[in-house]
Amino acid sequence: MATDYLNNYLDRIKSEGNVELANSIQNTSESFDEKYLSHFSFSSHEVGLLFGNVQSGKTGQMFGIMCQAAKEGFFAFVLLTTDNKILQQQTLNRTKRDLPDFLVCDETDSGLFIDNELKRPVIVVLKKNYRILRLWANVFNTTQFMRGNALFIVDDEADAASLNTLVNKDKQSSINRYISSIKDPGICSIYLQVTGTPQAILLQNIATGFKPSFTHYFEPGKAYLGGDFFFPSNGKPDCVSYIDGDKNPSRTVTLRHIACSAQILATGGKVSNCLIHPSVRQNVHDKIAKEVKDSLQWCKEHLDDEFESVMRQEYENLHPVKSELLGIDTFVAKAKDLVSSNLIKVLIMNGQHDVQESDYERGCNYIVGGNTLGRGVTFPSLQTIYYTRIAKKPQADTMWQHSRMFGYDRDPGLMDVFIPRELYKLFADINATNDSIISQIRQGINPKIYYPEGVAPTRGNVLDERHVSMLTGGTNYYPSDPDNDTIEEISSILQKFEDSETFYKVSLRIIVKLLNHIVPSSDFKMDSFKSALGTMIADNPGAQGILVVRRNRDVAQWTGALLSPNDWKTSNSFPSNVVLTMYQVTGTKGWHGKQLWVPNIKLPNGTVYYDER
Repeated sequence: MATDYLNNYLDRIKSEGNVELANSIQNTSESFDEKYLSHFSFSSHEVGLLFGNVQSGKTGQMFGIMCQAAKEGFFAFVLLTTDNKILQQQTLNRTKRDLPDFLVCDETDSGLFIDNELKRPVIVVLKKNYRILRLWANVFNTTQFMRGNALFIVDDEADAASLNTLVNKDKQSSINRYISSIKDPGICSIYLQVTGTPQAILLQNIATGFKPSFTHYFEPGKAYLGGDFFFPSNGKPDCVSYIDGDKNPSRTVTLRHIACSAQILATGGKVSNCLIHPSVRQNVHDKIAKEVKDSLQWCKEHLDDEFESVMRQEYENLHPVKSELLGIDTFVAKAKDLVSSNLIKVLIMNGQHDVQESDYERGCNYIVGGNTLGRGVTFPSLQTIYYTRIAKKPQADTMWQHSRMFGYDRDPGLMDVFIPRELYKLFADINATNDSIISQIRQGINPKIYYPEGVAPTRGNVLDERHVSMLTGGTNYYPSDPDNDTIEEISSILQKFEDSETFYKVSLRIIVKLLNHIVPSSDFKMDSFKSALGTMIADNPGAQGILVVRRNRDVAQWTGALLSPNDWKTSNSFPSNVVLTMYQVTGTKGWHGKQLWVPNIKLPNGTVYYDER
């Protein structure tokens, strides 16, 4: 009787009391199977994307999909991790623990892999290190039984190191090359990219072999606190406090976290962590850590007067959801005990300090760091977050990966984020784009991306400059040498819009319909404009734009400008809207002698729209 890999995995999760997680993994795995695995031809190479929120449990979802894939006949799996020995070993051990029905191989187990001959489904857990990948590329490509079997590659954090960082130099980076040499030579494969920040992947050109042909989004569980909790569209939540104007924000944060920790640790919680994210410079880490230590010393010196007074004030701001609120006197006593017992730790995570996960798995802790607070690092019961800086050239995916605040084991009634106003707005904008990407995926639309000016979607060295189109909002664009596929159809659509009216408010769908009849010249990125409009419609099906119609315009071609001064002023008077101005030119001054309709389009100000073309 065939092994039921998925149900065996789900039973183990349920036995640990995680029924909701098991149900989520089952839904994801069965949906993925129905859409992709059950239709796989076993004669092609396919690239897909599994997209989930940061720290929303993607490893469990990955394992569920691998179990379902084994049921469908995939018996050879490669699980790629970032180039970190500790993380690779953690992943290896978790895979062995959670998937005992599989043979799980380490990087040195090539002999074990070969001797197994796929009698059992096998998972090889590898770091994204070029020496390791080169070794296993040779194993897969020279092992006889792999020539006739499918390979299923799961690339965790696929946007981090797998993409070609030399694409604009017409070269191929080592890791990218060896991943290609693993996934491409065999008879067939599925290469599943997994990430919570898919910006770089979605903007890949199809010629790279790393652009997904399908994208699957999995929903987080009900207890997950993510972007919509901290950065909702309807305004700042109570858990967020702006530090602008606070003369001593480090002390404010220190005191608040003591209050939060007193409630958690006195009601059975094991740990309460505070994360402080300042500059990347190590001297700044030392400075902030000293400020926290000085604040803790102030608490000791004022234990029975000012400190107690502040704690009684902080008590009014506690609204625990996962525990019963302590009595005021018990709470104050616990806060004093934390300070006086010297059990509070201040940790610095950077290249100069060796901090282990065990250092912050118990008690009340303050963790200060920079870039080390990114991918793969998780902090249990992270309740207090303090941001002190804004990157000079922010990248959306990097910023979002540093948002370690997201997760399941937080108490929403005790969460606190201390942040500058400008940085909060930046995070809110990034979250809005994430929500847009998710909305497009749910609707079966190939996701498009937009960000405020000054924010890059990802690092530029993995995006092919020849194939990534950028449209800047607030700029008027028009094709210099267009044609119409049918002038009559455009005229019919526009017949009810008079020249005498300054403008009309119309559905964006009307604007798209008009653009569908324009044959653009090479200087006008028509597909990118329609993609941007499609993104807006996906976000809001009733989205509106501004339409301006002008007939019998005796405009000369190739003059560098299309709109009259008045129409230019009208277009720019709607900074938050899409504005389409349709000119019917006489054709007496160029335009191939035709009475063409020429479009001029402006996207909303302050936004850059990105599209792979």
